[in-house]
Amino acid sequence: MRTTITAVLTLLGFLTIANPPATANEGSLAFVGARIIDGTAAEPIEDGVLVITDGRIRSVGPRSAVTIPEGARQIDVSGKTIMPGLINAHGHVGGTLGLGGGQYNTGNLLRQLGLYARYGVTTVNSLGGDEEQGFALRNRQHDPDLNRARIFVAGSVVVGDSEAAIRAEVNRNADMGANFIKVRIDDNLGATQKMPRHLFDALVDQAHIRRLPVAVHLFYLEDAKYMLNAGADLIAHSVRDLPVDTEFINLINAKDVCYIPTLTREVSTFVYENEPEFFSDPFFLKEVEPAIIEQLKSPERQSRLRNSSSAQRYKIALEVAMANIRALDEAGVKIAMGTDTGPPARFQGYFEHLEMQMMVAAGMSPLDAIRASTGVAADCINVGDVGTLEPGKWGDLVVLGANPAVDIENTKTIESVWIAGNRVPD
Repeated sequence: MRTTITAVLTLLGFLTIANPPATANEGSLAFVGARIIDGTAAEPIEDGVLVITDGRIRSVGPRSAVTIPEGARQIDVSGKTIMPGLINAHGHVGGTLGLGGGQYNTGNLLRQLGLYARYGVTTVNSLGGDEEQGFALRNRQHDPDLNRARIFVAGSVVVGDSEAAIRAEVNRNADMGANFIKVRIDDNLGATQKMPRHLFDALVDQAHIRRLPVAVHLFYLEDAKYMLNAGADLIAHSVRDLPVDTEFINLINAKDVCYIPTLTREVSTFVYENEPEFFSDPFFLKEVEPAIIEQLKSPERQSRLRNSSSAQRYKIALEVAMANIRALDEAGVKIAMGTDTGPPARFQGYFEHLEMQMMVAAGMSPLDAIRASTGVAADCINVGDVGTLEPGKWGDLVVLGANPAVDIENTKTIESVWIAGNRVPD
């Protein structure tokens, strides 16, 4: 498995191809001639046509079956591949700037949402640390003029030392309009105290009273089984201590709960002990500030990570997580792409592509990894109008120069990104 992980982190280059000129969403757009991967269980459409009218998909299908509306602006994408915009089912849009924090403001949130969008990530489920500005941006995104990534929010990560405090915090997030309630059941490798189970039960109860799903940060198989039996709704990280067993697989399938591996979260805990291969990848370098790379390459930082017991334990945990993906995928568990990007050195946009590569290295097919990052992810975060290229959905899509169903690294051959039929600025 160590060889597999090393191979995954040896990333190839990025080919920049000329893009059509940006335009505001006016009337109808017709993308003509591409292979279309629609994010559903269907096979790709060859020589397809996709029509967007007023921001939403009007029709999609083979060229021979689709009538292009009179007056539509036609965009020739012959030989290209179109897929839905990527959905990160567990990210963070918050206060990070460079390798520091404390910058939670509308301008910084828009910067991050623009960054995600340029990498083809058109929707982010921000699971914790969300403040009023994030809620306000969420409320303004149902707009045909949108050209940055969509955000969904959870508010605070709920903590408290009593049932009353837990219920009050759930209510505070619900009153703000949260899409999820986020909670941690983890001891940070033995360094902290877990939330007591009676308080977790109260949290789930109160969230469901407020008609909100519960997303759980966890590490241990035993806790994953407990949260499923307690009625929680989303596993927001991998089980990383033990191989998943038949009891867990039967339980997660019976409860119809989604599983988000966040493999790149583990990578971020140890990869900077040396210089990562992706530091020379043009697809990474096009968006990162050189000063950040230099900070991460500092000998002092590298030495701290090499001598960090937690970093080395998370490295082992990643191997368990990779093996568990294969077992869960083979058992038909719903797996959604998520990365936990947003905190410092978890690079928004880039890590989502790395996550898909690692999902494939763990045993998923490229098409299944794409579906996990589009239609399945949308279903897992309860968002009905994005994630697949079907009539009535928002026109959120990525035009690629090469076919990711053949090689998942081809998701990096981005030529243009469109949100609600609007070209995302380069």
